Amino acid sequence: MVTATSGSLLVVDDDRHIQNAMADYLRSLGHRTETASTCIEAIERMEEFPFEVVVCDVNLPDKDGFELLQWARENAPDTAVILLTGFGTIESAVEAIRMGAFDYLTKPVIDEELNLSIERAISQRKLLDENKQLKAQLNEKHGLSNIIGKDYKMLRMFELIESVADTRTTVLILGESGTGKTVTARSIHQLSDRADQPFVEVACGALPENLLESELFGHVSGAFTGATHDKVGKFLQANGGTLFLDEIATASPALQVKLLRVLQDREFEAVGGTETHKVDVRLVLATNQDLEAAVREGTFREDLYYRINVITLTQPSLRERIGDIPLLVEHYLKQFNLQTGRDIEGVDDMALHALQQYHWPGNVRELVNVIERAVVLCKGQRISTGDLPEKLFAENEERAQVEAHLGGASLKKALSTPERQLIIQALESNGWNRQNTAKALGINRTTLYKKMKKFDIDFETVYKHA
Repeated sequence: MVTATSGSLLVVDDDRHIQNAMADYLRSLGHRTETASTCIEAIERMEEFPFEVVVCDVNLPDKDGFELLQWARENAPDTAVILLTGFGTIESAVEAIRMGAFDYLTKPVIDEELNLSIERAISQRKLLDENKQLKAQLNEKHGLSNIIGKDYKMLRMFELIESVADTRTTVLILGESGTGKTVTARSIHQLSDRADQPFVEVACGALPENLLESELFGHVSGAFTGATHDKVGKFLQANGGTLFLDEIATASPALQVKLLRVLQDREFEAVGGTETHKVDVRLVLATNQDLEAAVREGTFREDLYYRINVITLTQPSLRERIGDIPLLVEHYLKQFNLQTGRDIEGVDDMALHALQQYHWPGNVRELVNVIERAVVLCKGQRISTGDLPEKLFAENEERAQVEAHLGGASLKKALSTPERQLIIQALESNGWNRQNTAKALGINRTTLYKKMKKFDIDFETVYKHA
């Protein structure tokens, strides 16, 4: 009979007769079984091979089974140790379990009892292995490696994430819509000691004020029209874990007061309720708004702003890190190849150039959509310009026309064009409006004034020499 949970075992007993009889029985069940007669010999075997289960007699000629158990806990923590003794007491059994033994059996051991204990140990080992695989998959999906980028701004952000992840500190993530703030929040959670606890996300801007408070704090039956039963809020759902509040700038003044209390005292009451709930929640918040301006305008509480602005991560826009576009394209191309069953090798040079020239108002989210579309439409081995949306080229053509009007380059790139002439052309193109001219040249108005003075450029001087 071969057991469904056959594994690799080590039997340790100085009585050769018992040792061989036990090993033969376990081999008959389909287990790969080795033997040892002393503690030292057992340790040597365990250093050579990662056994799933060790069945060890407490009384050995050199050291006792408790010392082998201690060694296993420190050097082979994934190995289950079952201790055997001819003089079992409740106290010794309790001590064995306290020290980390999987089980404690009394001799003479009944075959079925030993088999059941070993099967339980191997099953538990398989569950632990599955949990490790799931955790590895979560780390791959939500960990730091899922945030793609080598730009120095991204590297700085990675350093901050790693520094703050394993703390309880509140984190505020700033950045435009579509830059990946949710991905960053998940990575902070996944790198923290709360990774095994819930990660709960709330899009504050997606709910009206009266529903948002109920969504966060819960409500009791009868608290308002339609509240027919008690509801547990997101704070309690996230207890022990991380609560991510996106679009925090949209929170109403009343909600801001409640949030401030939770941050300060870690307690709250449900809407319409009187019971105070204590929570252990790590808050991560995000916004694409200027909170400092909101504080000045009086739409966001100053005390709440300082409470949440402990650690600030700034998520750069995609146009600020165009050097990361090839990396992002490669990453999402692999992802969509897997999802669609395609085998597209990459993106040709012209298409990649177009991707790097585009302004990306929707940031990484927009790039992901473009790559997914291209993977679906692509007929060849590589994505070409024909697989990309027309809007990418419309913007580039408009930019090219402006640059051609300015002599084929912006001010900073016009190395082959006399700077004075380029400024005059830009002024003429914009009716000598200095604000518009500075914007077209990619410089501020003060810099334009200085350059006009440096090159002796004014309307009368230019047209007097014309």
